[in-house]
This record gives sequence, C-alpha cells and structure tokens, in this order.
Amino acid sequence: MEQESQRQKKIASVLQRDLVDVLQRAATQGGMQGVLISVTKVKVTVDLSVAKVYLSIFPNNKAKELVEGIKSNTALIRHELAQRTKKQLRRMPQLEFFIDDSLEYIDLIDKSLKDGDNPIKDPSFLEKRKKS
Repeated sequence: MEQESQRQKKIASVLQRDLVDVLQRAATQGGMQGVLISVTKVKVTVDLSVAKVYLSIFPNNKAKELVEGIKSNTALIRHELAQRTKKQLRRMPQLEFFIDDSLEYIDLIDKSLKDGDNPIKDPSFLEKRKKS
C-alpha cells in the first residue's frame, strides 16, 4: 500500500472539514432532525481526481436511504464544496460516498464475544464485510 502524500492528506482534511458542515446543514434544512452525519474518513487518489468519502450516520436505520440521497445530490455537494475551497483547491475532485460500517462491525464483534461465541475461532459468527 502506497503512503499518502502531504498534498493528499491536506486536501482530504480540507474536504472532510467542509463536507461535515455541508452535509449536516443539508440534512437539517431537508427536515431530517435528529440525524447525525459524520465524515469518518476521506481518501484522495494520487492524481487528486477522486475523493472517497466514508460516512457514519446515526441512527443506523436511516443510513442507506441518506447515502442514496447524498449520492443523487453529488453534483450540488461538489459545487458547494468548490465554492468553499476555491482559494485552497484548483480542481474539485469527483466525490464517491460510502457508508462506514466499522462501528457497527465492532459492535457485532463485541456482542459475539459477550455471548460466548468466539468469532476468531469460528468466523461464521460474523457477516462478511464488503470491501469498498
């Protein structure tokens, strides 16, 4: 795995900070009170053309629906980000959104261990995670 450059890290942190604000504001303006959207990670490709954005959404039961809504509004979100970051970025990367299910997965492991089922000895206790 290749190490991220300083430029990639800087762009990722700028995007992460501004995306949280844009997404949370859009959710509240869209009438979704009580929904918490956090951007857990942003990974920018080496050529700085694509940013993979990992979202953690609470409550979990609204996550899929919300991510689909975000994906369908990617162009508007990208435009809003471009306006906010025009002094820092020349070109706005394409945005790809994914659900970050790592907290859910950790919770599943924790429950399995408390129930006496050992997912290390018998991995069938845990669902297979999809690589995105």
